[in-house]
Amino acid sequence: MTAPTKYPLLFEPLDLGFTTLRNRIVMGSMHTGLEDLPWDIPKLAAYFAARAKGGVGLIITGGYSPNITGWLLPAGAKMSSPIDALLHRKVTSAVHAEGGKIAMQLLHAGRYAYHPLSASASAIKAPINPFKPRKMSDLEIRKTIRDFGNAAKTAKSAGYDGVEVMGGEGYLINQFLAPRTNKRTDKWGGSADNRHRFPVEIVKEIRRRCGDDFIVIFRLSMADFVDEGQTRDEIISLALKLEAAGVSILNTDIGWHEARVPTIVTSVPRGAFTAFTADITRAVNIPVCAANRINMPETAEDVLLRGDAQLVQIARPLLADPEWANKAREQRADEINTCIGCNQACLDHAFVHKKVSCLVNPRAGRETSLVLGPTRAAKHVAVVGAGPAGLSAAVSAAECGHHVELFEASDHLGGQFSYAARIPGKEEFSETIRYYTTMLDKHGVTVHLNTTARVEDLKGRFDEVVIATGVVPRVPSFPGVDHPKVITYAQAISGEKEVGDTVAIMGAGGIGFDVAEFVTTDKSPTLHLEEWNAEWGVTRDAETRGFVTKPHPAPSARSKVYMLQRKTTPQGIGLGKTSGWVHRASVKMKGVEQLSGVNYEKVDDAGLHITFGEDHSEARVLDVETVILCTGQESERRLDEALKEAGVTTHVIGGADLAAELDAKRAIRQGTELAAAL
Repeated sequence: MTAPTKYPLLFEPLDLGFTTLRNRIVMGSMHTGLEDLPWDIPKLAAYFAARAKGGVGLIITGGYSPNITGWLLPAGAKMSSPIDALLHRKVTSAVHAEGGKIAMQLLHAGRYAYHPLSASASAIKAPINPFKPRKMSDLEIRKTIRDFGNAAKTAKSAGYDGVEVMGGEGYLINQFLAPRTNKRTDKWGGSADNRHRFPVEIVKEIRRRCGDDFIVIFRLSMADFVDEGQTRDEIISLALKLEAAGVSILNTDIGWHEARVPTIVTSVPRGAFTAFTADITRAVNIPVCAANRINMPETAEDVLLRGDAQLVQIARPLLADPEWANKAREQRADEINTCIGCNQACLDHAFVHKKVSCLVNPRAGRETSLVLGPTRAAKHVAVVGAGPAGLSAAVSAAECGHHVELFEASDHLGGQFSYAARIPGKEEFSETIRYYTTMLDKHGVTVHLNTTARVEDLKGRFDEVVIATGVVPRVPSFPGVDHPKVITYAQAISGEKEVGDTVAIMGAGGIGFDVAEFVTTDKSPTLHLEEWNAEWGVTRDAETRGFVTKPHPAPSARSKVYMLQRKTTPQGIGLGKTSGWVHRASVKMKGVEQLSGVNYEKVDDAGLHITFGEDHSEARVLDVETVILCTGQESERRLDEALKEAGVTTHVIGGADLAAELDAKRAIRQGTELAAAL
């Protein structure tokens, strides 16, 4: 197959000596929740097969423990017995049938294990886990090394083409490598050579048990981003030892789970950490794989072109679009359903032990149950509203073969996503609008912009009418709500109303935090990498352990910003598991004054009057130029009500169905499920 001219390096085969990868695209490990139960194996096989069919060169599974001590959860995924191997033949056979290769990740959780059997290099509790691990004995360390070897051999018998040893992210092997968690004074701790002994012996044992014709990947922590982490010289030294021990590929891992540096959220610049990977690439003679925030082929090709790595790993982007590789190879990148780094249906699910899917692709992980097949009877479908729910319904229905017309009252597509894309750090959300715009055209959807659909436009003309008219900002009732100082979040973000230099934000939910970032951040383009590193305290200094230093955030774009809520609970407590802490930290870094347990009394020329305290007897006037309402939303259902009065049956989805805190995950899922059911 001739490599396409647009991404020639990305689709160049990689010869490992005993086997060849068809391209340089690696599907990275991600726990889906389908690994732990035997009856989910067919779903897991279908999930991986879809990505193999989509053209990736190598797939790496979610993490499987080599023994019960290393379980992430009680009775979690493991690979240690012939029964495990027998079950997994369904997975490997499905991938091989689509021309792909697959490796099993072997992961021992160490002190991140969420059960009382946890063990680590030293008895030091993780700040994100209630269980304190016991210190592993020399005998247990040696047994664990043998267990890794046994797990790899079992995986090979199951048909896996290789294994990846998880040596990063703060899991057990990483705990042995970093002084932060390894306080031992025996041959497994102290000096760097001693701390390196455990992973090197694991690789030697795997190579001894599995032979030379087996892919052995080591996922190396190239920047721990925690105090008392590893230095650059220590990491390079370990990389050279792993190469000598028989590793086939070194994969990039960035940051521990307890690190206070964002590594995966949408505000992280694309390819932010490839310089750390490049350090290793220059030091070793085996292929190195770059990772983290590489979500489009242009970024991937640039990484290879610079020589930062020989492979690129994408994980969440293949949740978003299993055809990512084929679309890039066929120069259809504009059709890629881009991962926007929101984490709402993937990592946020994984960390609360729910099945993983994808906000922009709810079919991810549901390949056997949510199928958009060709319809036997094409219908004429009207979709009213071009926000996430309407776009999802329109594109999915058209993909099934229905004739779809989309009505949108404004002059653009996107709905609430259009606002989100204007928030600093959420620019990626515009990629979803680009994707839907492309697919509307590809599938022949008739789009009516600047068109307010009326009952007479819909009644009798369509077989199905979908109401996706979304939400409008909720305007609470209090004295002065109509004062010129008061504007809605939509008016602020869209630029319809000017925002002053001093601001009070009413509401501290997701929208409140977005607005806080919007008004405190200079409206210049997305932060350059150097500025982002300074903001979060990331250093490239080779001698600084963990590559973390004191953050130096840019000052707020406004002289004073308040964020207020009626509730007395901590602000932002309901934000996403993996991204909420980033938003809370960002607002704090910008000096936003956060007030909870307040009552809004009135707005007048003096500003926003509030009371607080148990009986609201304490009063304060916030002298601000602008008060921004982030006080919830209300469903826009007027058309649905009128249609029902006219006897027209409708399907109501998205914000029009439920105006809770904006939920694009639910909206896109409802649109897809409705299309599948038509």
